[in-house]
Amino acid sequence: MNEDILINITPQETRVALIVQGAVQELHIERTLTRGLAGNVYSGKVVRVLPGMQSAFIDIGLERAAFLHVADIWEARPHDGSGSSTAAPTPIEKILFDGQVLTVQVIKDPIGTKGARLSTQISIAGRMLVYLPQDSHIGISQKIEKEAEREALRTRLQSLLPADEKGGYIVRTQAEDASDSDIGADVDYLRKTWGAICHGARTRPATTLLHQDLSLAQRVLRDFVHDETATIQVDSRENHLALSAFAQTYTPSVLPRLQHYTGERPLFDLYGVEEEILRALGRRVDLKSGGYLIVDQTEAMTTIDVNTGGFVGGRNFADTIFKTNLEAAHAIARQLRLRNLGGIIILDFIDMDNAEHRNAVLLELKKTLSRDRTKVSVSNFSALGLVEMTRKRTRESLAHILCEPCPACAGKGQVKTSRTICYEILRELLREAKQFNPREFRILASQEVVDMFLEEESQHLAMLGDFIGKKISLQVETAYHQEQYDVILM
Repeated sequence: MNEDILINITPQETRVALIVQGAVQELHIERTLTRGLAGNVYSGKVVRVLPGMQSAFIDIGLERAAFLHVADIWEARPHDGSGSSTAAPTPIEKILFDGQVLTVQVIKDPIGTKGARLSTQISIAGRMLVYLPQDSHIGISQKIEKEAEREALRTRLQSLLPADEKGGYIVRTQAEDASDSDIGADVDYLRKTWGAICHGARTRPATTLLHQDLSLAQRVLRDFVHDETATIQVDSRENHLALSAFAQTYTPSVLPRLQHYTGERPLFDLYGVEEEILRALGRRVDLKSGGYLIVDQTEAMTTIDVNTGGFVGGRNFADTIFKTNLEAAHAIARQLRLRNLGGIIILDFIDMDNAEHRNAVLLELKKTLSRDRTKVSVSNFSALGLVEMTRKRTRESLAHILCEPCPACAGKGQVKTSRTICYEILRELLREAKQFNPREFRILASQEVVDMFLEEESQHLAMLGDFIGKKISLQVETAYHQEQYDVILM
């Protein structure tokens, strides 16, 4: 399946869409003012050590202190053959102290009310390799499955490393077809980058940025492009030249596919990406068969409910449910990538009595999720017929980037009815009348609430006016939302 990558760049933001067979599969957005922090290296200052939580808060110059857990603190400990540590970590209070300055890397962006997650084990990503300057272990990407190929790559890399190399490397899948000169250039670039970080850590004050990860457009050229990528279209001439220069140095194989889009119609409009973004912000996702998904994203988890809707195909009801669930499995995998949903995700497929159908749906789900470049873990159907899964969350979801809570409902997704607001106002009038003695009460409210008082609730308003012996007037405030009102004493 050929893929096309679209890169829309403006001074304020960069947007990337991955297109497979004409359909948008992934969306990535990076805004200049709120650029992601994952991968950045800082000189951090310990603010507070929490022995009870085996963690510490680190000031790296952001609005909120970042979080460092003892499991993310690098120590030189014995390793087994797989590279895993065989010793228990030292308690954090014996490693860190308040005011200590240390070099840290962001491994998770700040999300919601949570600060950034840090690690003291620095890793610097290149095109073919990931450099681990504090660790001598050489690892191979798990996507390279054949043991012979893994050993050949490990031996090949060791022969290319300088004699004074003390750090470790992880070989990425792109290294399989890379030449020795390409791998050597990657090693040289990574070692120079680490040298600059070390120099900055020695000479610059605490809470300063020592190294920033590549921009979104550059990361696309480094990480997204593979053999099935047909074209990479950039709609900015200046940025096309800059990306071409970057590709010439770091990813020369990408250059023939890098194109400058010069059409009059906006690039994202041409491929229907703008409409796809709008749909990805909605709760309902329609399936081609007539069924649909309902996606609800909360602070704790995301739930996805599958419904048959208007689909009545199949020889019987069981077949209808099975076909809807199979289609939903593909749609769910796509929506997770489109919306960049992470954390705990609960999938509520339509109940299936047939065990073979359940296994087939689960197998199809895992198959479609295998194409996800983000780490995913899927469990079997629970006793309640739910599938629990997790998807690694390193950046904000699409909705969190583009949207904010509704000022009227504060994120509840619903508002009080105009009748409910009318009754609240009547109670407020009664309270005010017992405490004050104005000449008149004036109600300022939305058009819907005022209309309710003039029509269906006019009798109750008149009865209250007679009871308190005061004139009550109404005034529409067009800027007020339905739940907003004021009672003015005249």
